[in-house]
Amino acid sequence: MKTEARPLPANVTVLDTLRLLLTATRPREWIKNAFLFAPLLFSRNMFNSELALKSAFAFALFCLAAAGVYLINDISDREEDRQHPEKRNRPIAAGTLPIRLAGSAAVFLSAIAVGGAFLAGFTFGLVILAYVILAIAYSKWLKHVVIVDVFAIAAGFVLRVAAGAVVIDVAMSHWLVICTMLLALFLALSKRRYELVTLSRDAKLHRRVLAEYNPLFLDMMIGIVTSATLISYALYTVSQETVQRFHSDRLVLTLPFVLYGIFRSLYLLYHKNHGGDPSRMLLNDAPLLVSILLWFVACGVIIYSGSL
Repeated sequence: MKTEARPLPANVTVLDTLRLLLTATRPREWIKNAFLFAPLLFSRNMFNSELALKSAFAFALFCLAAAGVYLINDISDREEDRQHPEKRNRPIAAGTLPIRLAGSAAVFLSAIAVGGAFLAGFTFGLVILAYVILAIAYSKWLKHVVIVDVFAIAAGFVLRVAAGAVVIDVAMSHWLVICTMLLALFLALSKRRYELVTLSRDAKLHRRVLAEYNPLFLDMMIGIVTSATLISYALYTVSQETVQRFHSDRLVLTLPFVLYGIFRSLYLLYHKNHGGDPSRMLLNDAPLLVSILLWFVACGVIIYSGSL
């Protein structure tokens, strides 16, 4: 028997309702939108205040769009989430946030994000609109199609990078697209494996597509995208195009940080059984966070100085 969200009790205040809405929009996962700053970094415009402000504005709009999308996703998945040991506590699945209120908030946030994006630029508006449409399509249909589901997640990350490029009007490197797509596939496949192993026999009750996966199949795909990610990034750092653009061949020195980050993620996935929430894994694992920060600093020094 399905259990729909109950109306809010009379003693629930507006502040309580806003807190429930904020929780349902998953602010911790907005960190994924940081991919939007990649074009700013690699175009050597980090210290251009005008372009940095444009990127920050685009980041804020993407956070609003993501918030709306997460509400839509949780409304769509509320029955399945109730079968999950952690997701059952989300406001919509738990019945503490009315579906009608969540739906209205989702429409409002998405409209503000898309409208603001078109005001910032027509192409940027198209990108963020494509992200919202893709996310809704994923929530309704694509997440139920084996393999296509993880490619849809990866496409969302590529759109974030594309938004970061168009909002500051710079060309998006093919290498950046490739590395972003492969890294996103790694994260998506890791999440699928975590769900499959953690939920065991109940996995398909939470997400139907998990019935089409098994650990061996996922391990093979994770191995492929991991290798491809590392090789692609290594080739990018030593490519003639990269050396000419940054007037330095030392970007290859950042490769150890990428290697460590990937290996640490694999350690957390296979040894600690983490990986269901990449954002939580990043924010809660100090070694992984430090490796990413060191990579960022090393890239900044090499890219902006031109030499060491």
